[in-house]
Amino acid sequence: MSLLGLIAALALGQAASAAASGAPRPDLTDVPPPAPMAAPVARILIASDSTAANYGASAYPQMGWGMVLKCSLDPRVEVVNLARGGRSTKTFIEEGLWAGLLEKLKPGDTVLIQFGHNDADRVKIVRFTEPDGAFSDNLRRFVADVRAAGGQPVLVTPIARHMFEAGKVVDAHAAYAAAIRKVAAETKAPLVDLDADSMAQLQRRGEAESKKLYLVYAPGAVARYPEGVSDTTHLNEQGARLAAALVAKRLKDLRLPVSARVRPASTSDLADLGSPSCPSH
Repeated sequence: MSLLGLIAALALGQAASAAASGAPRPDLTDVPPPAPMAAPVARILIASDSTAANYGASAYPQMGWGMVLKCSLDPRVEVVNLARGGRSTKTFIEEGLWAGLLEKLKPGDTVLIQFGHNDADRVKIVRFTEPDGAFSDNLRRFVADVRAAGGQPVLVTPIARHMFEAGKVVDAHAAYAAAIRKVAAETKAPLVDLDADSMAQLQRRGEAESKKLYLVYAPGAVARYPEGVSDTTHLNEQGARLAAALVAKRLKDLRLPVSARVRPASTSDLADLGSPSCPSH
């Protein structure tokens, strides 16, 4: 074998080894943002992870709730969705994503801050934060930074995973959701308790029916997953629409300046449009 052939073979072997070891997949949430809205009456910025993030059409049926939050808002409200897949409070800061959000933040903007899924990750340890340690410290920083810039921070507990035991939904985020509630109380920051609200929705629908809100599909059911998939963390279109409606309902009830612009969508009649467009009324 020639030297060039040997180098090529080694490169292919390394690539195969990386794939077998679970090398990072492309970031499906690293998609071009929509064009800025002309003269919005209000703006909502989102700092979060894959459960809220934007996705391109090739990722469908996966969607983040931030993609369809607009459907619960006055159409003149701009949503600047800066959520990115796989991020914890720690990596959102370390990668400059938080600094990037602050650069975009304008006085009067509302900032929805939802983390917890990846902060609990002890496998990819770079993401991990202790709920009553760095996680809470990072949340306090987020609240202080937004206020210093003239914005309105809103803390959001993470959306529930589809986990049931003996017919009862399990709180997968208990320690992190509790930490968020505690920081919200300490800092007097408004709270959207998406963890509690989504758990209640799962319980009301039941284990089998609520599974239809997540990326759980039999082989051949959707083109993206020809061999099927059982992802009980990430949302499909209906799950994203439900989560967005739950966030909007809480946001409306908080009576913040932006609340007058919020018109929560239905949590029972969920559209399935094949895109993040909003149902016509």
